[in-house]
Amino acid sequence: MAKDNKKQRLLTRKRRVRAKVSGTPERPRLSVYKSNTNIYAQIIDDVNGITLVSANTLQKDVAEGLTSKSNLEAASKVGEAIGKKAIDAGITEVAFDRNGNLYHGKIKAIAEGARSAGLKF
Repeated sequence: MAKDNKKQRLLTRKRRVRAKVSGTPERPRLSVYKSNTNIYAQIIDDVNGITLVSANTLQKDVAEGLTSKSNLEAASKVGEAIGKKAIDAGITEVAFDRNGNLYHGKIKAIAEGARSAGLKF
């Protein structure tokens, strides 16, 4: 019962955030997702329906030197990787989509890592 409520609250927050945040070609959406084992981030143009850039802890260049693929250090490294790839692709400004998660811990670490790489949001 409690698990259903937790999942329902996450989905409610996700819908609320997505109602306000949408990616355009000028300002694409930086969407983050975290599972129990890995952390994922992608920059999406919702108008054209394409993923422009992505990074996650399954990639060898990101996972190199990590003790765990799901801790704060890994989240920060994913943020830096997505930021560098975005800057290389000519993307400087994004809309941050926390995907229903609270802006705390790993989600915050991804955002700070992307900001340190030069992304603005």
